[in-house]
Amino acid sequence: MSIFSIHLRLKTVDVYKKRRNTFISKKESVLIVEDEIIIALDIKYTIENLGFFTSGIISSGEESIKKVPNISPDFILMDIKLSGKIDGVRAAKRIYSEYSIPSIFITAYSDEKTLKRIKKNNMFYSISKPFSEYEISDTINKTRKKFCIS
Repeated sequence: MSIFSIHLRLKTVDVYKKRRNTFISKKESVLIVEDEIIIALDIKYTIENLGFFTSGIISSGEESIKKVPNISPDFILMDIKLSGKIDGVRAAKRIYSEYSIPSIFITAYSDEKTLKRIKKNNMFYSISKPFSEYEISDTINKTRKKFCIS
């Protein structure tokens, strides 16, 4: 197989991930909002391994609210505890209300108060740290179905 045909194969619009049995009609973009760079890079590696495109890594709630209109991700993987004044829950709610972009929370904080804040509006899913590739894949698929993301 030539380099040219490999390049064309990678550029195809329809991608079928056999090992996940998931059909992706386009390379969906995911914004990562995480203030710990090692965790952000781990998330990036995981979602790209699942066939998604990383549209960026942002470390604060304020910055995510400012940059989302220009980035236009299909969905966001967001930590709850972020650097800055706005936490992940507040940022996700604001982004969803203004741009209809759903978030999936990835957090080490699974206490009852935090979980109630996430589930209050029944809009978002959450994954506890440490996470597995399967958990991320499963939660992304649930989010895609719930929010009708191709």
